Amino acid sequence: MNRFLHLADLHLGWYPAFLPEALAGRRQAHRDDTLRRAVDFALHPSSRIALVVIAGDLFDHFAPDGPLAGAVMGQLARLTRAGVAVVTVPGNHDEITYAKSIFRARGSEWPGLLVTNPAPGHTGTLTISGTPVHVYGVAYTGGVTDARQPMRAFPPRQGEGFHLAVFHGTLTESARLGERSLPLSPSALAAAGYDYVALGHVHEHRELRLGAAQAAYAGAVEGKGFDDPGCACWTVVDVTRGAVRLMTVAADTRPLETRTYDASSLSSPSALAAVIESWADPAACLRARIVGRPPFTFDAGEIAARLAPRFFHLNIEDATTALPPEQLAAWAGERTVLGEFVRRLQEQIAQTQGAEERDILEQALKTGVAALRSGGRP
Repeated sequence: MNRFLHLADLHLGWYPAFLPEALAGRRQAHRDDTLRRAVDFALHPSSRIALVVIAGDLFDHFAPDGPLAGAVMGQLARLTRAGVAVVTVPGNHDEITYAKSIFRARGSEWPGLLVTNPAPGHTGTLTISGTPVHVYGVAYTGGVTDARQPMRAFPPRQGEGFHLAVFHGTLTESARLGERSLPLSPSALAAAGYDYVALGHVHEHRELRLGAAQAAYAGAVEGKGFDDPGCACWTVVDVTRGAVRLMTVAADTRPLETRTYDASSLSSPSALAAVIESWADPAACLRARIVGRPPFTFDAGEIAARLAPRFFHLNIEDATTALPPEQLAAWAGERTVLGEFVRRLQEQIAQTQGAEERDILEQALKTGVAALRSGGRP
């Protein structure tokens, strides 16, 4: 069978509300082009991809708008016309439960094999390069699929060939605890004896063993925010003489990066700006998190606005824990509400023994000063 491409959690149609409106549309268009780039990669002769597996959350919503749905189906049809097999499993964002689900409305014309069974089962067998590929999976269906406990009733492998399981859910041996996902028993999956278990739902790329089976979460190629940055790679599964080997290949993505920098040793806001400017990348969304105890104050918004043209998007987070002693002394000498606040917090800090409590109080002092100096708007 050579190789197949394992995709999951593309979340096409997602709108990046964390960005300014002028940038959000551009970012969304770039993300919505992810499948086209994946298909280009799969169809390149050097990739040798014979099968593309989509393990859930292809769309961010179960009823994507018509143009996006048509574009996605067109890309999948490019694969099938080129002789590349396609397997699609609905996820929890684009679940098949609803009457308006794209997988119900357009399931009969969906390119490739679409998993629709509400309980784990053998969905179909494909013949790829002369090898039977047995596909097992489940499409979570609200009110039908029993997700109160981790799923354990996985059909065992039967017949010669390659046995591929595709699931969108969370590996756990304990009861489902309110998470909106499909709980899957790792031990039961291991006992089923599949060759490869293609997983979706976790946005990080993770590789693991389930008994003799190789398994992986492909991860979200393009992230959805600074705390969900994506994995920026294609997951390629190489199958040679029955042996399964995973490879990751860098994908063309727009970076979502967080850098933490201790500014304690810097001397001025301009020095801090120079450090951040050295990270300039016109394609990157960067969150610069500034920590430490610098001997100066700085306006994070002003620096971000000045350096904005050097990035796709720049956010500077002031997480420093102390204000310059000279400035605090000047405020403490004032006969104002600000002066009284600074004096009282300084007294508490001076009496504090623990480092963790001191950091909390210093952060409270900093936040309170900012609020008082801005008229109550922290």
